[in-house]
Amino acid sequence: MSATGWAGLVPRARDVREGDGPPFVWGSGTALVVEPAPGLREVARWLRGQSVLPFREEGERALDDGGAPDDEGAPGNTVELRLDAGLGPEAYRLEVTADRALIEGGDAAGVFRGLQTLRQALPPAAFRRAGPRCEWRIAPCRVQDAPRFAWRGLMLDVARHFMPKDGVLRLLDLLAVHKLNVFHLHLTDDQGWRMEIRRYPRLTEVGGSRSRTRVGHRASPLWDERPHGGHYTQDDLREIVAYAAERHITVVPEIELPGHSQAAIAAYPQLGNTDVVDTSALEVWTDWGVSPQLLAPTDDVLRFYEHVLEEVLDVFPSPFIHIGGDETPKEQWRASAVAQERIAREGLRDEDALQAWMVRHFDRWLAERGRRMVGWDEILEGGTLGGDGLTPGAVVSSWRGYEGGIAAAEAGHDVVMCPEHEVYLDRRQAPGEDEPVPLGRVASLQDVYEVRPVPARLAESGHAGRVLGLQANMWTECAESSQRVDYQVFPRLAAVAEVAWAGPGHSYDEFAERLAAAHLPRLDACGVEYRPLSGPRPWQRRPGIAGRPLE
Repeated sequence: MSATGWAGLVPRARDVREGDGPPFVWGSGTALVVEPAPGLREVARWLRGQSVLPFREEGERALDDGGAPDDEGAPGNTVELRLDAGLGPEAYRLEVTADRALIEGGDAAGVFRGLQTLRQALPPAAFRRAGPRCEWRIAPCRVQDAPRFAWRGLMLDVARHFMPKDGVLRLLDLLAVHKLNVFHLHLTDDQGWRMEIRRYPRLTEVGGSRSRTRVGHRASPLWDERPHGGHYTQDDLREIVAYAAERHITVVPEIELPGHSQAAIAAYPQLGNTDVVDTSALEVWTDWGVSPQLLAPTDDVLRFYEHVLEEVLDVFPSPFIHIGGDETPKEQWRASAVAQERIAREGLRDEDALQAWMVRHFDRWLAERGRRMVGWDEILEGGTLGGDGLTPGAVVSSWRGYEGGIAAAEAGHDVVMCPEHEVYLDRRQAPGEDEPVPLGRVASLQDVYEVRPVPARLAESGHAGRVLGLQANMWTECAESSQRVDYQVFPRLAAVAEVAWAGPGHSYDEFAERLAAAHLPRLDACGVEYRPLSGPRPWQRRPGIAGRPLE
C-alpha cells in the first residue's frame, strides 16, 4: 500500500514535522520493542490485540538498561514503546524513520495516545477489527504532542434508554480513538436504575424496568407499549472499568440525588416523602422531563445512599463520583412536615438550603473516603459556597451555560465545562424537518467546534487553571439504540475531542476538511452510524415523531 500522509490527524497534534526518505514498512517482520516500565506491558498487550496490525510472532523484545533492544542481532524494523520522564502526563513524542516507529510518553497514557496518532497515519482499514494482514507504509515524521485539558469526556445516559454492555465497550473504543479520557456514566434517574446494589436488590428488580416509554419528546402522543429495562451487574461494571482502564479512560459513575430519583422510590417507597405522597403506588416513571418525586431528607435516607455509595466506591476506583444534584423541584419538601422539621432543626433558611445541606453531607462523606464529589451546577445553590460549604475537592459540572462554572472557579473549585447549547449532543444538529426528533437549539458541528471551555473572565482573573476540561453529554430520552446514539454523537464528538485535546481557536474550515477527507472514513471502518455532513441518510430520519425545537 502507498505511504500515507500526516495531514488527517483528529484531534490535531501540537507539532507535526514530516521528513524525507523511505517510509517505515510495518509488516509481519516488524518487532515490538517495549521498555520494562510501568504500564507499558499493558499498552503493548492492547496493541497486539489489534489484529490488523502485524508483528513478528515471537512476542515483545525488551529494552536493556542502555535503551537499546536486548537482541542486537535482530533486524531494525521495530515499533518501540518507551517512557520519557521529561514529558508531561499524557504527552508523547512520536518519531517514524525507515527503521522504526518510536513512541515515547510521559507516562503509559502518553504512549497509548501516541499509538492512536500512529494508527491514524495508516489507511482507514487499520481501524477495522479484523482483515488481511498486509504491509502498512508510513511516511517519516516527528510529532510532539500533549493535551490542552486534563478532563476530556463524554457523558452517556443509560438510565433513560439502557445500552447493553457490549455497546458501552464499543463506545469506549471510540473514545480511545479520539484521545478522550473520561467516561461519565449516568446510571440512575426517574426512568431507570441501572447498577446492581447487592444490599438493595429491588433497585434493579423493580427500579430497573418501566412498563412503557413515550416515543419522542414529552409532548408526543406516541407510546411504545413494550416494557423497557436492563441493568449492569457489578461484575459487568468492573469489566467496563477494566476495559476503560486499558484505554486510559476513567469511568465516573453518577448516582442521582435528591431529585431524578423516582425509580429508586418506586423500588423502596420509604425513600420518598411519604407524608405528602402515597409512594407505595409509585412506578418507575414512563415519561420524560423532571419528576416531582424527591428523596426525603431523613437520616434513614442518608444511610441508604451511603450504603449504595459504599458499593459504588467498591466497583469504581475513579477519584471522582458524581451525585447529580440538578433539577430538584421543591414542592414536596414545602408540603412535608418531615422536611420542614429538618429545615428547622438544622437552622436552614429554606428548601434550597435543605438541598445544599444534603449535597454537603455526601460531599464530606466522599471526601472522608478519599474521593471527590462532582455535581451539576445546581449544587452551588442554597449556600454551598464559602464558609461551611463544599469541601475544596468538590467539582462542578457547568451545564447551564458558563455562569455556574465561573462562580465555582472563582470560589476555588475545579470545573468541568459542558454548556448545554454547545455540547449537549442530544440536541438537533441542523434546522429543518429532516433532523430526527429535533430537540432544543441547533448545535451544529461548527457550533461544537467553536466552544470555548475557558471563559474570558476566568482567563483574565487568573482562574483559568480551575477549568479541568470539556465534556459532551449524551442524554437518551430520544435515542433508544446504539444506532441513534451514533447519529447524535458523531461526528460532533470529534469536534469536542479536538477542542479538549488541542485547545480552542483553530480553523473550523481546516478541521472540516480533515474530518471529511480522513476521519469519516475511519468512522466508517469502525462501523459508526454517524450523521453525514450533508444531512441524515433516509433511514436516519424519523418522520412523525415529535421533538421540541427551539430557536
